[in-house]
Amino acid sequence: MIPEYLVSFSPDALPSEEVDCLIIGCGIAGLRAAVELDGLKVLIACKNDPFDGCTYHAQGGIAAALLPPDSPEIHFSDTINAGCFLNDEEATRILVNEGVERVKELIDWGCKFDKKGKNLDFTKEAAHSFPRILHARGDATGKEIIHALLTKIGQIPGIILRGKFFLIDLVCEDETVKGGLFYDIASESLLIVKAKKIIVASGGSGQIYQETTNPVTITGDLQAAAFRKGALLGDMEFYQFHPTTLYMAGVPRFLISESVRGEGAILVNIYGERFMRNYHPDMELAPRDVVSRAIVCEMRRTNSNCVYLDMRKLKSDFIISRFPQIYNFCLKYGLDITKDLIPVRPSAHYAMGGIVTDIFGKTILENLFACGEVACTGVHGANRLASNSLLEGLVFGARAGKKARDEISTMKKDSHSKISSFRVKKHNGPFIDIYDLQRSIKSLMWRNVGIERDAGSLGEAMQKLDAWGKYIFLNEFFSPTGWEVQNMFILSLVMTHAALSRQESRGAHFRKDFPEPNEKWKKRQMFNKHFFNSLKERK
Repeated sequence: MIPEYLVSFSPDALPSEEVDCLIIGCGIAGLRAAVELDGLKVLIACKNDPFDGCTYHAQGGIAAALLPPDSPEIHFSDTINAGCFLNDEEATRILVNEGVERVKELIDWGCKFDKKGKNLDFTKEAAHSFPRILHARGDATGKEIIHALLTKIGQIPGIILRGKFFLIDLVCEDETVKGGLFYDIASESLLIVKAKKIIVASGGSGQIYQETTNPVTITGDLQAAAFRKGALLGDMEFYQFHPTTLYMAGVPRFLISESVRGEGAILVNIYGERFMRNYHPDMELAPRDVVSRAIVCEMRRTNSNCVYLDMRKLKSDFIISRFPQIYNFCLKYGLDITKDLIPVRPSAHYAMGGIVTDIFGKTILENLFACGEVACTGVHGANRLASNSLLEGLVFGARAGKKARDEISTMKKDSHSKISSFRVKKHNGPFIDIYDLQRSIKSLMWRNVGIERDAGSLGEAMQKLDAWGKYIFLNEFFSPTGWEVQNMFILSLVMTHAALSRQESRGAHFRKDFPEPNEKWKKRQMFNKHFFNSLKERK
């Protein structure tokens, strides 16, 4: 059974704070939401710090149709096509239309995107009809955006940013979210933060996979926390694998941006053969799911553990100036990408699914909003169009912040209600090696619920998850790792069930036993905790 809370607590025995709005997450979505809350008391809480999230590490860029002959309508069409027509069309139109103004705002606030001469330098990525990707510092777009947003927030009184602040549970009273129960990592103590509105913007869940481009902190904590309170998780079977991650023994899985292929790099196998022409007419610029599966097929065909990116036809000066982060990182490990082939293979990269919201970021839980990768607005459909992720965080972060502010303005001045104590029912279960269980979850998801799936592998994953579920919640852990593993387990369970249920292939979800799309499955799946608990009872 999936519990409501992970730990017992008594509000009267814990220190507490009260704010108007609590934002959990300090990437592009959370910081942009905070900008809309000028004049209110706001706490931005993050698990580590703003310089260790997915936004900060984002390389490629942000997509926006700023210049003709490109247009938001063409951007909309590209997004729908990449998403295999499973996108929410209203949300997608909001993304591409409002995205233009939100990006212009960023520029007005001092975000310095790269230029050619006096004009903005746009690049093209897979499945885009036009060059519409803005980048900064070559391949350090996320760093520039975080810098610009932190500078903007620094000019707004009433906003506090607190790092190393782990959200254990959302706190509810009468089925209304009232705040969060936090673990202060520095002091190793619990604290309750009460808020009139809560905005979740904590990123994805890549660490449930053995191979991922995500930072180690990205374990899906807020998706699981909202799910435990009754929120819907949607589109969970659709997880995007980035085709080109640096693959060298002992080297961290480092993303090699899609922009590298956009600028002319090609993929070759261990024999030096360019192979993408055998898999898709757009070759290296095919959608990410196509390129990822093609690489897996080529590795299998050639009995190798990687393929290679070849940049050698590009000028050395251009490579170093356009991709300084990638160049310097590879050089540290003896790889000169101006001369050497880059060994790459796919890794888990981006969750299209998450907490289901409306077009304002509102969830089905009262007072709770979600935006960015943690949320599921439906803008990505079955497969995210490259460089739409930063745009989504920017657009829907702003919308969530504005809506939260509007609702706070109609609330009573002192609307923080009392929070009741809660005691988790534990059964003194057997000792659990939480680190071994963490490794087992990551290995199982990579092996059985990865780039290619079928009923056998998914069924085996469900059996193992069911077995682990009999004891994973019996002990009340008191460590971030313990809570992370419980959260990872919940998301793995939902994702595996969703993948097993969808008997077709569409976008990032590929079933070897159902390799074609099926019109009757042109629909979205959403689940809540009660569905899984009822499944458990029936068993």
